Amino acid sequence: MKFPRAKTLMFLGTGSDVGKSVLTAAFCRIFKQDGYAVAPFKAQNMALNSFITPEGGEMGRAQVVQAEAAGIEPHVDMNPILLKPTSSMGSQVIVLGRVVGNFSAKEYYAYKKDLVAVVREAFERLASRYDLVVLEGAGSAVELNLKDHDLVNLAMARMAQAPCLLVGDIDRGGIFASLLGSLMLMEKEDQEFIAGFIVNKFRGDPDLFRPGVRILEERSGRPVLGVVPYFQHIVVPEEDSVALNRRMAQSLDEKESFKRWRIGVVRLPYISNYTDFDCLEREPRLQVVYFDRPADVFLCDAVILPGSKNTIEDMLALERSGMADALRAYHKAGGVLVGICGGYQMLGRRIVDLQGAESRVQEAQGLGLLPMTTEMASNKLTCQAVARLRLPNPLSSDDLFPLYGYEIHMGRSRFAADAPARALLEVVRRNGLEVPEHESADGAWTDDGRVWGTYLHGIFDNDAFRNRFVAFLAARKGLATGGAGSEFFRFSQWKGEQYDLLADFVRRHCDVDRIYRIMGLK
Repeated sequence: MKFPRAKTLMFLGTGSDVGKSVLTAAFCRIFKQDGYAVAPFKAQNMALNSFITPEGGEMGRAQVVQAEAAGIEPHVDMNPILLKPTSSMGSQVIVLGRVVGNFSAKEYYAYKKDLVAVVREAFERLASRYDLVVLEGAGSAVELNLKDHDLVNLAMARMAQAPCLLVGDIDRGGIFASLLGSLMLMEKEDQEFIAGFIVNKFRGDPDLFRPGVRILEERSGRPVLGVVPYFQHIVVPEEDSVALNRRMAQSLDEKESFKRWRIGVVRLPYISNYTDFDCLEREPRLQVVYFDRPADVFLCDAVILPGSKNTIEDMLALERSGMADALRAYHKAGGVLVGICGGYQMLGRRIVDLQGAESRVQEAQGLGLLPMTTEMASNKLTCQAVARLRLPNPLSSDDLFPLYGYEIHMGRSRFAADAPARALLEVVRRNGLEVPEHESADGAWTDDGRVWGTYLHGIFDNDAFRNRFVAFLAARKGLATGGAGSEFFRFSQWKGEQYDLLADFVRRHCDVDRIYRIMGLK
C-alpha cells in the first residue's frame, strides 16, 4: 500500500491542551488498524518529558506515545526539535536527538531559521518510509506575535502540504469564538489548509449540539468532522504541564478506600519525566498523588523525588519551601524515599555544576541520605539500557533480570570515600552494547532498603520490579500484597488495550470515511 510519498493529515489547535496529542495518537491507531504504515510527526515540541530511542536519541514523550499507537519504534525524525525548559527564560535545545545547548528565547529565535532545513529533511525521511504521516501542531495555531517564527503550525502545514483539522475544546467554553476566531485570524492562503473542525471534550448528549454544528459549518464553509465526547474511561499518557496541574488537584486528604498504599511524587519546579509514574498510577493497589506542601510528606507510604531539568535549582527550592527538612524528618520517622535521575542526585550529599550545564548556581547541598556526590558534565548521557539488581538487595529476586529502561542525565554520581559502595543496579547493555564492568554500577541504596535511587527511567514499567516494590511496602506493614488486579497487572499490555479503546471511541464520533477522502484515500 506504499504511496510515492506519504499522504498527510495534521491536527492544529485553538490552544494548548485541547486534545491534539490524543487525537493524533487516536488516528495513528485507526490508520494502523486499517492496514496502513503510519508515523507521527511534530516539528517542535516543548516538553517536560522525554524518551530515548533505540539509537540513543532524545525526543518528546508525546510522539513516543503516538509511535506506540502506530505500532512502530520511535525515531527522532518524528520530533526533530525538542525544547526542555531549564528556567522561566530559557530551554535546553535538542536537535535530532542531540543537545545543541541552552538558549534564551531570543537566542533560539535567532537560531531557528537554521532549523527549517532540519525539519524539512526529517519530515521527508518519514514521508518516504511510511504510507501516512499524522502531524501535530503546538499550542494555538494563530499566535500572531509568534507567526514570523512559526515552524510547527501553519508553516509546517504548508511545508507538508497537509490538510488540517482544527481542534477546539468545548469543555472550556467559547467554542465558536475559538474555532471561528482562529480561522478568521489566519491568512487567506493558510485558511485553505483547514479542511474541517473537530469539537473535542463535549459533555452531554451530542445531538443537542446539532445547531452548534450547523452554525460552525454555515459561518466557516467547512465541515465539523467530529464531536468527540469528554472521556475518563480511557487513559493515554499526557505530557503537558496542564495535565500535571490536574494531577496536583487531586486531594491528599482522603485515601481511596480500595487502594492499599499511597505513593507521593514531589512536584518539583523543574520536574521532568513524570511519565515514569504512569504505571504506578494504573497499578490497582496504589494511589499516586503529586504534592508540593511539606506536611503532605507524612501522609504517604513512600515518597518519590522525580527527574529534574535543573537539579540544583530544584534542590534549593526544596530547602526554601521547607520540603527538604520535611523529607529528612520523614526519613528519620521510618519513611521510604526513592529518587529517579535528578531525584536520585538530590538524595546525595552534594550537587556540583561548575560548567553551568544546567544551572548558574555552581553547588548545592543534597538531602544527605545517600553517601554520594554528583558533578554535572558538559555532555549528556542518553541511552536505552538493560540492567539487573545487584545482590544482596532488599528488592532483589531472580526473576527481575532483565530490567529495561533508559538514561538521560548530565550528572555523574560517585560514592564518597568514607562510605562503602552500595550500587543498586548493574547496567548490562547501553544502546545494545555490552557495558564494561567498571562502568556498570548505577544507583545506590541503604541497607534497610528505605532509601534508594537510580538513573534508570522507566524502572517501574518492569512488572516484576514494580510488584517487588509493592511487596516491600506491604512487608513493612505486615500485609499481603494482593488486591484487585494484584500481580496480574501488565503495563505494556494495558497500554495496547488503551490505544485500541481510544481508536474505537474516536472512530465512533468522527467521520473517518470523510477524513480519508480529504486525505485523498478511500
